[in-house]
Amino acid sequence: MVRGGRWVVLCTAAVLVVAGCGQRAAEHGPDFASAEELPERLGADGITITVGDPDAPVKVHLYEDPRCPYCEQFETTGGGPQLREAMLDRWARAEYTLASFLDDRVGGTGSKNAVNALRAALEEGKFVEYHEVLYANQPEESVDGYTEAYLLRLADKVEGLRSPKFDAAVRSMKYRAFVTASQKAYEKAGGAKEPEGPGTPTAVINDKRIPLQYNALLLESDTFAELLQKIYDQPGEWENTHL
Repeated sequence: MVRGGRWVVLCTAAVLVVAGCGQRAAEHGPDFASAEELPERLGADGITITVGDPDAPVKVHLYEDPRCPYCEQFETTGGGPQLREAMLDRWARAEYTLASFLDDRVGGTGSKNAVNALRAALEEGKFVEYHEVLYANQPEESVDGYTEAYLLRLADKVEGLRSPKFDAAVRSMKYRAFVTASQKAYEKAGGAKEPEGPGTPTAVINDKRIPLQYNALLLESDTFAELLQKIYDQPGEWENTHL
């Protein structure tokens, strides 16, 4: 148990509960009507993909590998949908660093192919929709299923994404340099203690990383939503919490 002001962080097998109360007054503009309206852009570092209102007070930096089954859980049934709702309500934004280490670990090129395709989708303003489709249709981790052909078939599920330009980018690995740089950024995020990277999914919220021993909360939809709400309501308490 770790205490910070009125915050109590209690970790059991898969639950983190944050005590506290209060509602922060809304300080943002009109909500986004759908995921398609969410702003998306490449950061100044040429690596980080940012989604949502750039002025949103809660920033969630995610480290993901497209082949990671736990990332799929986060994005489909865990905290991902809750984060999406907060983004639509304009009080949270997401940043993505896309890793591809699972190719070396289990073989193949699926992660690299998928990261390249996601970067190509960003170029078309369709990262959010395509990112959702990839995780909703993720092959088994041990199967190198993100082939060029499969990625293009999945792109058919995103209205307006398929084009000669997008298809060529997927087939030619146009963003190979981005894939490599993103993997290096993931490894760097682990620091000296985790030179191969912090693991996926990893979340850093308002520059405070959720520790590995609490990582199961990312897969608990309601718990993650509660945590985001507490951080929004009481940002100072979160900053002073020692995890």
